[in-house]
Amino acid sequence: MKIGQIKPARGATHPKKRRGLGPASGLGGTAGKGHKGLEGGQMPIQRRIPKRGFVNVSRVEYQAVNVASLARFRAGEKVDRESLRAKRLIDRGDRPVKLLGEGEVSGAYQIAVDAASATARAKIEAAGGTITLPAPKIRRVRGERKVRTEETGGPDARGRKPSPAERG
Repeated sequence: MKIGQIKPARGATHPKKRRGLGPASGLGGTAGKGHKGLEGGQMPIQRRIPKRGFVNVSRVEYQAVNVASLARFRAGEKVDRESLRAKRLIDRGDRPVKLLGEGEVSGAYQIAVDAASATARAKIEAAGGTITLPAPKIRRVRGERKVRTEETGGPDARGRKPSPAERG
């Protein structure tokens, strides 16, 4: 007997079901899959799976960088998202970066990151470096009206036609 002569045992295989060929095939309509959401007397999957806590939809996930890993940079060198990515200390350029205080700082660096822990900030400033953080976003209290300023365009930026007195 050779490998090419081996066949499955009789009755072990059967022809493929040709689904969705109309009601006469016996597998029309839902093609043998049943109707959605019904699991007979079985507990539905969305009720079987345990649920704990809640998911914070406004959570910001930072990429963490410890101050010890800044030893890859020369003293006085500018450290920002692009340079951290170039040295492979972070892997994504679209997520915010947070500087953490584990380790020791060897030199003075000019750092521009999105967030920094208090210990990281103290260590960098003690070594003679500077940390630049972006301006915090001012969030409105729910129900509070938006404040229109000249920088955001004022009332004219919303597409309102200026009055004859405003046109001058």
